[in-house]
Amino acid sequence: MPDDDYVYDEATGEWRPASEVAAAAAVPERVVRDSAGNALADGDSVTVIKDLKVKGAGQTLKQGTVIRSIRLTGNDEEIDCRYEGIKGLVLRTEFVRKR
Repeated sequence: MPDDDYVYDEATGEWRPASEVAAAAAVPERVVRDSAGNALADGDSVTVIKDLKVKGAGQTLKQGTVIRSIRLTGNDEEIDCRYEGIKGLVLRTEFVRKR
């Protein structure tokens, strides 16, 4: 049995082998995709693919509207973005396509 360094894991409150903790920390990178399957990243520009009524703003985003500088959220199906006159706009990825 090879000698292994042990690390205190605060989540479980136990001493665990360092190799085991490192393997658990290697979480696969999540990929957020648009309606066409293209990978999205922070700062990308997207185009709205259908007319969307914006709740609370009394405004409609028309098909073809370009949204610049998106930000990814904790949810893979939503992006955070800014558009003139609408604060805190969150769009679902199924309604946008990467430019």
